[in-house]
Amino acid sequence: MFWQLLTIELKKIFKRPRTYIAFGAILVIVFLIQIAIKYDGKSYFDLLLNNLSGSFEFDDDFKHKFINGYLICFVILNTLLIQMPLLVALVAGDAIAGEANMGTLRLSLTKPVSRTEYMIVKFVASFIYTIALLVLMAIFALLGSMFIFGTNDMVVLRSEGIELIKQSDVLWRYLAAFGYAAIALTTVSAIAFLFSVLAENSIGPIIATMSIVLVFTILSQMNIPFYDDTIKPYLFTTHTVAWKGFFYVKADASGTTINGSIENLPAIMRSLGILVMYIFVFFGIATWIFNKKDILT
Repeated sequence: MFWQLLTIELKKIFKRPRTYIAFGAILVIVFLIQIAIKYDGKSYFDLLLNNLSGSFEFDDDFKHKFINGYLICFVILNTLLIQMPLLVALVAGDAIAGEANMGTLRLSLTKPVSRTEYMIVKFVASFIYTIALLVLMAIFALLGSMFIFGTNDMVVLRSEGIELIKQSDVLWRYLAAFGYAAIALTTVSAIAFLFSVLAENSIGPIIATMSIVLVFTILSQMNIPFYDDTIKPYLFTTHTVAWKGFFYVKADASGTTINGSIENLPAIMRSLGILVMYIFVFFGIATWIFNKKDILT
């Protein structure tokens, strides 16, 4: 019964025209970034290295290696993962509220399935939709950029300088980053899912979710000591950007980066654990509320 219900939910999601707004938005943004850098990569290079140009000299060979598919994908991830919570909320926020708005929620629960199982099916369907978005991004942002710009060693710009990751040591880092992004976006999906249980139409949950993401993101990025010690560690948005840690590597005594290393893996895993905890908490509260919800009114 579970797999039958899941198939039905996925068909509902992918039959809605607005579902493909997210896929179209990703393709457009990826394409625009790739085209802009393809035809004006030098200006982008100069902009990124503006703060370091006074301390280092960069020859043409370095510039050629700098602009490659791995870097372009990193730029795209930085851009899209800020916008994708809205795309995820479009579906998760509609999961329960959409059924209530159309008057089909009561009919759906007449099937021989518990409310908890019904919630699990809905949430898993939203998770699969999120994975589909990330797979599309991986294909066009990573593989597409590798095809257009080629591959080389990856340059990572940090506040204290430049790190160079060997070409053979990059791809697995992207796989890890996309996996982490899946958990981060599922956290947003869980929030929208919770609001969807509380609402009678999908507009409210979508707006509420994006408002929370916006406010929490601003608080996460504010460099105020009071917030650093009290609020930031508990905001899920503080931990959604930890995927970048997969590209921060250790170096030996001579300053050469160590293949396969991650500078602060415990911090990444701690952030991952916090996000997973948030997912279970939000989904658990949503299920508890839904089990007590009066669907006859």
